[in-house]
Amino acid sequence: MTPDRTLVLIPARLASTRLPYKPLLEIAGLPMIVHVLRRAEEAAIGRVAVATDTPEIADVVKAHGGEAIMTSPDHPSGSDRIHEAMQKLDPKAAAEIVVNLQGDFPTISADNIRDVLPPLADPAVDIATLASRIHTEEEDRAPSVVKAVGTSLGGRRMRALYFTRATAPHGDGPRYHHIGLYAYRRAALERFVSLPPSPLEMQESLEQLRALEAGMRIDITIVDTVPRGVDTLADLETARRILAKP
Repeated sequence: MTPDRTLVLIPARLASTRLPYKPLLEIAGLPMIVHVLRRAEEAAIGRVAVATDTPEIADVVKAHGGEAIMTSPDHPSGSDRIHEAMQKLDPKAAAEIVVNLQGDFPTISADNIRDVLPPLADPAVDIATLASRIHTEEEDRAPSVVKAVGTSLGGRRMRALYFTRATAPHGDGPRYHHIGLYAYRRAALERFVSLPPSPLEMQESLEQLRALEAGMRIDITIVDTVPRGVDTLADLETARRILAKP
């Protein structure tokens, strides 16, 4: 998968109820969205663009040398937003892989972004994502921590069987914290956004279950650390500490 065949798209919007203007909040001297943009650029796996419905976000991205694409304000999810962005940025369908990188992952590493691609070397895999082993009871029990349940493929790879907010699987053995970074085959993204929300997706409030219920294959790379998503003021302060300049 060469860089000219991969699009890295970062969906971003201002409509956060818990943390208003989230993508534009300052962390270590830069807006949050610019930190995510920089990590994607450092990964060097393909063309990078921010997909947004907000001119202010687009202006900030462009002011820092990035590419931004305007999308509809009516999308129900980031997957729908990146699908529109893909169609606008790549109308001739040259890109084979589309990476969906959340705009509130300012502490993600370039290595982790690269880690999402290897499962797609297997033509049977439709979507690739990441997970990290859970080491604390607090993380294990928190509904905000999505657990990836899968079967080992050896090494750092699993085939996803289920995702849940519950503590799972039951019994002794490792559990895994799902990380919401996805790499789609272009055809898989096209199919995914054409499907209606599925029953388990709606029950768990987890979009990726739509793909599993439709029989799509999701494989997982196991990584060592979980990037800090920013959803609350406490998360923001944590990200500021992590990214503070020495």
